[in-house]
Amino acid sequence: MTRLSEQGRSAQVLLIEDNHGDAVLTRRAFRRARMPSEITVAESGEAGLSILRREGPYADAPRPDLILLDLNLPHMHGHDFLSTVKDDPALKRIPVIVLSSSVAASDVRGAYDRHANGYISKPITTDTFDEIVAKIEDYWFGLMQLPPESEPKQFS
Repeated sequence: MTRLSEQGRSAQVLLIEDNHGDAVLTRRAFRRARMPSEITVAESGEAGLSILRREGPYADAPRPDLILLDLNLPHMHGHDFLSTVKDDPALKRIPVIVLSSSVAASDVRGAYDRHANGYISKPITTDTFDEIVAKIEDYWFGLMQLPPESEPKQFS
């Protein structure tokens, strides 16, 4: 199995973010990064789950290589989204990085208790945000081996 950077394809990122400005900033930062990527934005946890489960209009949605999750979402809190994803055998291996403006210890602890793969506090400046996205890209798409979508067939 090869790293995503060696596969010759774009990284698939699902951004769960209800703030339009933050979504634009994230898309812009990924465009500036070295690795080609496709960002799908869901403005709520429910929409994110529909994309992940390929329901309705999302039947052809690509499986994300990485999920970036804001915690403070309308209707379904990010912690609830995270619990749902990590409790689902078909989704639990997708890495989830919480990207939140909250620095509250309870939010950080709650995210890790629900098996988040990382927690990043949203930066204040565009330059800082670009730097964080570049580091996410280097780590998750250049260094780490991501799990395949399906399990290999076992022969007995």
